Amino acid sequence: MKILNGISIAALAAFAGSAALAADLTVGVSWSNFQEERWKTDEAAIVEALNAGGASYIPADAQSSSSKQLSDIESLIAQGVDALIVLAQDAQAIGPAVQAAADEGIPVIAYDRLIEDSRAFYLTFDNVEVGRMQARAVFEAQPKGNYVMIKGSGTDPNADFLRGGQQEIIQAAIDAGDITIVGEAYTDGWLPANAQRSMEQILTANDNMVDAVVASNDGTAGGVVAALTAQGMDGIPVSGQDGDHAALNRVAKGTQTVSVWKDARDLGRAAGEIAVALAGGSAMGDVDGAGSWTSPAGTEMTSMFLAPVPVTKGNLSAVVDAGWITKEALCQGVTGGPAPCN
Repeated sequence: MKILNGISIAALAAFAGSAALAADLTVGVSWSNFQEERWKTDEAAIVEALNAGGASYIPADAQSSSSKQLSDIESLIAQGVDALIVLAQDAQAIGPAVQAAADEGIPVIAYDRLIEDSRAFYLTFDNVEVGRMQARAVFEAQPKGNYVMIKGSGTDPNADFLRGGQQEIIQAAIDAGDITIVGEAYTDGWLPANAQRSMEQILTANDNMVDAVVASNDGTAGGVVAALTAQGMDGIPVSGQDGDHAALNRVAKGTQTVSVWKDARDLGRAAGEIAVALAGGSAMGDVDGAGSWTSPAGTEMTSMFLAPVPVTKGNLSAVVDAGWITKEALCQGVTGGPAPCN
């Protein structure tokens, strides 16, 4: 596994090469659900990198439908794209799309979510480490008590990568009897409403005897916090990831403990640059910073993993300093909070 600091990703620009710049290339991007706040940031970075590499951009939004994603990719292939960036809605259902691309000699980048196919270049953050960071922050805030685990979508391998990392951190406390997992649920489609519903059911089943929640992204965390707030329980430790603006505001307010920040600008920039390189004829293994990785199912993948950063009340200034969020948006409704809101 190759883990890179996000700052170094700019070095990929040189690899894209002047030959690729001269080519008339088109890159198709298949989004699983473009309605999530996160993906708009990724898109801007992808488009910027494609423009810099002389490539045009064709998007498609599957709207959370795995069947629509397959037809979207068929359409992108028919439009003559030279490379595909795919954010898979369903890691298993996406297989025929990869086969169709391979049949046409079109390289595929599995963007942020694993596609179990050695012909796809896997680009993501280290999601097992993200899970560790989430559980670590919650555990530091609440080392004992009843825990709830709100997982991601059951059709997304990232959900289980995150869950595995989370378990590594809390397993010893579970073995010692300090932590009891009183509820656990996948979140269909990563939708906040589904996470809220699961959390409400778990609270009811446990007479609100819950001390901490390890939620796997900021959307699910938002659903969890809504359920807790309805019971007057907002403020117990809750994790998330993605650095969504609403989540960072919750961290400033104290209703969310951590958002593991995966700077989507770095990931999008890397995807665009890699797509230009592969579309220009470069081999996956020749991408600067790429490494070999074996999936849990035993598939040998060419991959690149970027390093995430946990954002808590102790380092909120980092996201403002990086230009990820304005101080005004971060601190909206916050009085006497942590820096830079104090």
